[in-house]
Amino acid sequence: MAKKSKGNRILIILECTEHKKSGMAGTSRYVTEKNRKNTPDRLELTKYNAVLKRRTVHREIK
Repeated sequence: MAKKSKGNRILIILECTEHKKSGMAGTSRYVTEKNRKNTPDRLELTKYNAVLKRRTVHREIK
């Protein structure tokens, strides 16, 4: 079997912006993938933060 070539989909990490600013211990991070051809900019999604117990904005980190 031939090895698959590296496609346009890459793994990214999303980190909570509000949790970082609050100074509380720990971080809220999610791992997902995106298509770098369709979305070359950094991704920003609302995800659930268990520590803050609400939905917050999570941004892609490098």
